[in-house]
Parts: sequence; structure tokens; C-alpha cells
Amino acid sequence: MASPPGTSPRIAIVGSGFAGIGMAIRLRRMGLDSFTIYEAAADLGGTWRDNAYPGAACDIPSHLYSFSFEPNPNWTRAFAPQREILDYLRHCARKYDVERFIEYRSRVTAARFDEASGIWHIEIEKDGVPHTVTADLLIAANGPLSRPALPDLPGLDRFEGALFHSARWDHGYDLDGKRVGVIGTGASSIQFVPHIQPRVAQLAVFQRTAPWIMPRRDHAIDARKRALYRRMPLAQRIARAAVYCQHEVRVLGFAVDLRLLKPPTKFARGYLARKVPDPVLRAKLTPDYLLGCKRVLLSSDYYPAIAQPNVELVTDAIREVVADGIVTADGTHRSFDALICGTGFQVNDVDAPFRVTGAGGADLGTAWRRDGPEAYLGATVAGFPNLFLIVGPNTGLGHNSMIYMIESQVRYIADCIRALQRRGARTMRVRAEVQRAFNAALQERFARTVWQSGCHSWYQTRRGKNTSLWPGFTFDFRRRTRRVRESDYEFGG
Repeated sequence: MASPPGTSPRIAIVGSGFAGIGMAIRLRRMGLDSFTIYEAAADLGGTWRDNAYPGAACDIPSHLYSFSFEPNPNWTRAFAPQREILDYLRHCARKYDVERFIEYRSRVTAARFDEASGIWHIEIEKDGVPHTVTADLLIAANGPLSRPALPDLPGLDRFEGALFHSARWDHGYDLDGKRVGVIGTGASSIQFVPHIQPRVAQLAVFQRTAPWIMPRRDHAIDARKRALYRRMPLAQRIARAAVYCQHEVRVLGFAVDLRLLKPPTKFARGYLARKVPDPVLRAKLTPDYLLGCKRVLLSSDYYPAIAQPNVELVTDAIREVVADGIVTADGTHRSFDALICGTGFQVNDVDAPFRVTGAGGADLGTAWRRDGPEAYLGATVAGFPNLFLIVGPNTGLGHNSMIYMIESQVRYIADCIRALQRRGARTMRVRAEVQRAFNAALQERFARTVWQSGCHSWYQTRRGKNTSLWPGFTFDFRRRTRRVRESDYEFGG
């Protein structure tokens, strides 16, 4: 049975990354402890637990990549490495006493809303053993970058060497002296390629599309400055605000006036020319689309690594993978001991992370495959009462910190819970017409942005619909999610 009105709702949170931990902390601050975090792995951390490849680090400055209520004065670098971010999340879970609410090795496989009782039935595999739990509210905090995408290449399963994705790095495999092929040149690849290049005998990087790359202004944060931040937290808050504003203005070029992209484009071309003197290699590394249409990457060591004698940049399409390597469209056969896939994650044109059945038997995966992932404010979905998403559709960013967006959605979901309590209601569902109008307006805004300027990226479905990004200022998203507009919802029970 559903929890009686006026009592604490039973809440199931899926995932223990920034979104799940942030939501749990907010619930505790609301005086609620009737929740459980279901985590498929044996440790918390989400993206920052899984992406432990060599050189893994954040591409947002450290001061901005933390919860606003819990600044970290102990960052050792301007761009925090993976291990420090994971340690920070563990610190937050301990400090705010939410780790005891996590059930590890508990993979959510399906969830079904029962209209008669107004509760969610959630199927879980705990250490491989299936069982079912119930909850009044279901919060999916596992995010879009949780399912690695292996490339769809003929023969990939026939490769007899080591094969792994960057988000499932095989730390037990010794790359020293090996012939290694890297498939993909996205955010992960440009971080790990410079770290493995000095170790391997030969390295071939298979590039489908050249990324725009800007220098990564990383540097150590010395002990004196860290001590200052510990003694004077206001100093770090000022630094955080400055970084936020510096990044936020970038959306002017991406979404307001594309002419503003001319200066950074000129700078990026000059940076490439300085780092890669070879005109043939430089031509291969030069993007053929507007800066920002795909994710702009930060690296100060990728170009130098690509220019090394033991590295080959391959731009011919891959025809097939064979037992000992890769054959490209021109018929060239390259042999490898290992293949590493830096090919991103399953974001669009795929099922929901787990099977979700809403009111009237509505299937979330079917709807998202048909129309592309869609929600209202990235948080609620028509036809799925008491289901809330964090880092849902159209909440990603191409210019600023996702932690800001996560905190905005956490605050919004908390207000939804308060709305249920104020009304003494058991269920709330966003009105279908509200969701349709919201998404129609979003897609209209995209038409004027750099993200719809001609390239195709993981931001979009195969049909070109951008279902990943927020097409504007983050403070506008914060304003829209500050309070729930109850007229947007139908309440029941």
C-alpha cells in the first residue's frame, strides 16, 4: 500500500553519483529518511567511479565542480583528477550521513507503476538474486552517461586481443610495448591517449570527426592557497562565482549570436597550428564544422601526443575488425594487441536505462525510441506519475558545470515532494500538454543555436532532434526550477 497522506513517502533513488548523493542530502535536510539508494556497483561515485582511465579528470574547473553547499578547499589542481572527485563524493556521503542508505550491488532492472495502489513496483537484482521492492516515489539519478557504447563495427566480437571501453578500463592489462588501436576521439580519448602514448610501441588513433580542442589551463593549487580557502571560505566562493560567470558567457556564442564564435575559432585554429607544424597531420585534425556544434574539448597534451613518431592518426573509415586488428575502407590492415574504445555512451535512440512502465501500460523506452528522450524540465514525464529524473533529457550543457543543473533539479524535485505533502496527495503527473509545449519551445530555440548548425553529434537523435542539451543560460534553468508550478500537474489520491 502507498504511504498514507501526511506521512513520509517511501522513496527509491537509482544511482549514487552526484545526482543520487545530492538528492539524498536534500531529503535528509528536509527531515526525510524513508529512502533507499539502489546502486548496481559495489561503490558509490557513478561516472567518477567508472571512468578511471589514465588521465581521467574534469573539464570544468575544480572550484565549480562541487556542491554549492559543500565547497572543497583541498582540490590540488585547477581541473580535478578523477580520484579527487571520487574522494570528494565519498566525503559528502559520509559527512551528510547518506551512505548508510545505499544498497550496493543492487541493479534496478524494471519499474512498474500500479495505478490502483499508486505505488511503484521496482525489480532489483541484489547480488544477482531478483526481488521486488515498492516505493511511493521513484527518482532515476543514474544519468545519461552510465551505459558505455561500443562501436557498431563488423567483426568486433572476433577480435582476439584485449578489448575494452574507456569507462571499463582493464587496469590489469599491461600496455607497455604493445600495439594499440584507439577507436574514437572524444573527451575520454583525448585524455588517455597522451598518457598511454609514451608506453606503447605503436598507437593508431581512428578518428571519424576531428574535435575542436582548446588548451586546458591546468595547474597545481599550492598549499598556501588551499590553506587560505580553508580559513576563508568566502575566498573560494568568490573564485567559484568568477569561474561560473566566465563559463556562462560562452552560451552567448553558442545560442545567441553565432558571430561571437569567430574569435575563439581563430584562437583554436592558431592553437592547432602552433602544436602541429606538419600540414598534412594538421589538415586531418582540423574540424569541418562550427566550433561548439559538437562538444569542445580541453587538452594541452593531445596534439603533441598525436604528433609523436609512434602514433598514426587514421581518418579512413573502419571496414571491419578482424581477429588480429582492423581493416579500413582503403583495404589497409593494421595489427593490434589491444583495442580501446573511446566511443562514449548510449544516450539517444536507445531504451531507458531500465524498463519503466507507467500509467495505462505506457512504456518509457518505447516512447523515447520513437520520439527521442523527452521530459518536462528534464525532471518529469507525462504518463509516469511520481517518477522523477535527474540529468534527464535536455539538461546537459556544452558550456558550464553539470553540478549546477543537478542542484537545480534536486531542488525542484524536493519542491514536488513538498507539493504532494501540502495537498495531501499521493500522486502527481505532469500534464501532457505542458510537456508538449515545453519541448516544442525547446526545439524552436535549438534552431537558432550552433548545435543545429549542420554537424551531427551525440547530442542528437538520428533524426537530428537535440534531446541532450539545455539551449540557454543555466541561471534561466535555475529560475524555471526554483518552484514547482502546481498547475502544470495533475494530483491524485
